[in-house]
Amino acid sequence: MQQNASFNKAAPTYDVICFSHLRWDFVYQRPQHLMSRFGKDRRVFYIEEPIFDGFKAHWDISERETGVFVCVPHLARETKADSIDFMMLYLVNLLIAEKEVEDYIFWVYTPMMLPWRKGLKPKAVVYDCMDQLSAFKNAPNVLHIREAELFDLADLVFTGGHSLFEAKRNHHDAVYAFPSSIDTKHFGRALDFSEEMDDQRETPHPRIGFIGVIDERMDVDLLARIAELKPAWHFIMIGPVVKIDEADLPRAGNIHYLGGKQYGELPGYIAGWDAAMMPFAINESTEFISPTKTPEYLAAGQPVVSTAIRDVVRPYGEMGLVHIAETAEEFVAKLEIAMSEDEKGRREKAAEFLSDISWDKTFNAMLDLIGDAIEERVGKNESVKMLSARF
Repeated sequence: MQQNASFNKAAPTYDVICFSHLRWDFVYQRPQHLMSRFGKDRRVFYIEEPIFDGFKAHWDISERETGVFVCVPHLARETKADSIDFMMLYLVNLLIAEKEVEDYIFWVYTPMMLPWRKGLKPKAVVYDCMDQLSAFKNAPNVLHIREAELFDLADLVFTGGHSLFEAKRNHHDAVYAFPSSIDTKHFGRALDFSEEMDDQRETPHPRIGFIGVIDERMDVDLLARIAELKPAWHFIMIGPVVKIDEADLPRAGNIHYLGGKQYGELPGYIAGWDAAMMPFAINESTEFISPTKTPEYLAAGQPVVSTAIRDVVRPYGEMGLVHIAETAEEFVAKLEIAMSEDEKGRREKAAEFLSDISWDKTFNAMLDLIGDAIEERVGKNESVKMLSARF
C-alpha cells in the first residue's frame, strides 16, 4: 500500500471513516470544517473518489496539518464500471486492516459510496446530507436507490440546511438540521485587512464579489445582464468552474474571473470589495442549497445581495441581513441600497446574529448526538444478545 503518512494508533474513543464525493483540496467547505475538528483528537480517514491512472489498485495517503488523512484510491485505467465498487470494497478493507482501525464510525456524504462498506461494523453511521445530490448535473440514476439504502443503514441524518431538513425528515427517525455555519474569527480578518490582493489590486471600484464553485447553480444570464446594466461596476468571480463550459460564461470588461483561491486568502479578497453577491439560478439544483458563503460574507463585514434561495431568504432575508432580488434590475437596485447603508449599524446587526453560530458549536452538537447514537446501538446489541441467550 503506497503512503506518505504516519499514524498514531492511540486514537481516542473512535476513528472516523469519511466517504466523500468532494476532493479535500477542491474548495474548503463543510466537510473540511467538520473533519478538521474530528482530526484534533482522533484519526480521520477521508476517502475520496478513485482516480483511474494506475496499473493496480492502491492508496495514496497524505496527512494534512488538520490531522486528517486524505485517502485517494487509484485504480487501473481499464477498470470496468461494474468492477469499481468491488475494487473499492477491497481497498477500504485493506485500509482498515493495515491501519488497525478497530473502533470507528462511518461519516457519509454521498450514497454512491455505500457499497464500499459492506461487511464492516462501525459503531455508528452518520449521513451528513449537505446537498440534494440527485438534483445536480450528471447525477447517477441509481442515486435515489442508494440514498434509500443509506437511510435504512444510518443512525443519524444531518442536513446542510432547513429546506433540506424538510425534504428529508420523513425518511428517517433521527434527522437534524445543521445549516451552514461560520468561522467568524477567520472571516473577521477582512475587517482589518489593509493590503490589496495582487490580482485584484488594479480593479476599479465599486467591486462586487462572489466566492464559490461556478457551476450549473450560477445564473450566468443574470450575471451578464447585471454587468451590462452597470458597466462602471466591477464583478469579481472567485472559484473553480466545473460541470459547465467556460465558453458559456458571460464575458465583459467588468467581469473578472480570478479562479480558485486558498481558504486562508479569502478574507483578503473580500476585504477589497464594496459588496458581495450570490446570483444563483432558481432551479432544481438550487432548491435545497444553504450557501456557506452567506455567513462568511456577513462576518467579513460586507453587504450582501442574493437571489431568492430559500435558505437565504429564511432567515437572512427575513431578518434584513441580506437583500433579496429576482430580476437583474432589482439586483442592481438592491446593490445600490446595500452599498449606501450605514456600515456600522449593518455590521453590528450581523455580528449579533453570528454570535450564536459557529462551526465549533455545530460540531459539539453533532458529537453529542453521535454519542447518544452509539449508546443506543450498544443497548440494542446487548438486548439482542440477552434475547438470544434465552433461546
